[in-house]
Amino acid sequence: MNDQLKHKKATYHLYTFLVSKIIGSLGSHVYAFGISMYILSLTGSSLSFATNILLSYLPRIIISPFAGLLSDRFPRKWLVLGGQAGVILSVSILLIYTYTFELSLIAIYCVTIFNSIFSTFSSVAFTSSIANLVNEERLQKAMSFNQLSMSISGIGGPIVGGMLFGFVSMEIFLLTFIIAAIVTLTLESTMNFKLYQKETSTPATNSTEKESMLESLKAGFTYVKDKRVIRSILWTALWLNLFFTSVNIGFGFILLTILKLDPRLIGITEAGGAIGILITSIYFASRSNVKYPLVVVKRSTLMTSFLVISLAFPLFFDFSSTVYFIYYFIVMVLFGGFGVITNTPIGVMLQVSIDEEYRGRVFGIVEMMAMSMMPVGTLLFGVLYDVLPAQWILIVSGCILIGIVFTLLRPSVLKMAHPELEEKTLEPVLEK
Repeated sequence: MNDQLKHKKATYHLYTFLVSKIIGSLGSHVYAFGISMYILSLTGSSLSFATNILLSYLPRIIISPFAGLLSDRFPRKWLVLGGQAGVILSVSILLIYTYTFELSLIAIYCVTIFNSIFSTFSSVAFTSSIANLVNEERLQKAMSFNQLSMSISGIGGPIVGGMLFGFVSMEIFLLTFIIAAIVTLTLESTMNFKLYQKETSTPATNSTEKESMLESLKAGFTYVKDKRVIRSILWTALWLNLFFTSVNIGFGFILLTILKLDPRLIGITEAGGAIGILITSIYFASRSNVKYPLVVVKRSTLMTSFLVISLAFPLFFDFSSTVYFIYYFIVMVLFGGFGVITNTPIGVMLQVSIDEEYRGRVFGIVEMMAMSMMPVGTLLFGVLYDVLPAQWILIVSGCILIGIVFTLLRPSVLKMAHPELEEKTLEPVLEK
């Protein structure tokens, strides 16, 4: 295939990717909203609700490295489509079960586990294929489209779910999700997952088929260990996810329990994050690749760390509900924006810097490390907010985050990631 046809096909991939992600994510958000509301209305127990969330986390943490391993051994397209088909099958079985008997908590838990397993294979294989779907110059646009789809579905999903809940049966929620997943599967099946795949002849590639599963998995961890920059990024992601959980757990608690804001205002405030993601994703999609991604990531994570501390400031003063609402809405918009500024350059950098034959395993490890601290953080901060003042939890968490960024993304790591930056020019770049 000549370059012109490749470019045309890559353009098709970009917009098919955007549409499929929006439809799939929107269906998932509507489904998640309906299931969450059903669990709470059925049991009235926050523990039952939290259990469902936990059951969606744990399989991803355990399965991610193996999903990455299979992504390096087998055609990624079939893993993407197979995982998507598995999700459709599991929810279809739940729909049939609901029609035949009655929707139950145990049935929901079982489907949550299977959905998490199937979607892990699909998402890891798809993420490790993005560099093969589009040319390197448009990787940032592809990663921005991913963030854009999440933003649109994050705003629209709860709205659609809220409109449907109470007016339609749970069968409609399940059917909506199944239809969205089928459309996503159909669109993804038209993509060429080997369009920009690089042919390699390294020893690792030639021996992959001869290695045992355990040896191949170990090789992936060894590869990450030997790549100092990638290792620093992974450890940074691990600790950031732990301490950013202080915001995920504490934000609603602060606004509802401490500041007594109207729940409708809280909903609008939380939507500010999705608005920030939307605006920043559109900006990144329209510009060329960031020249020094890790430098940008260091700045954005530092700013996000200061935002964590800023959440505590209003708790030291007595303002009106309107002032609290405006302040926290602005902070959440900034949170969403800086999240995109962090995730997009990192995504592009990993796509470009990881060797083709290791990409699946590395992204599997990335997903495992990114997810592993969420259950720990949820439990830790869930306890802390019950026994300690919220403002001090946020201040200490923000300060720890600043220390983590300066330690793991220190100048020596940045120079290794961007050797074209001379030592005399690195510091001014960091200070801008």
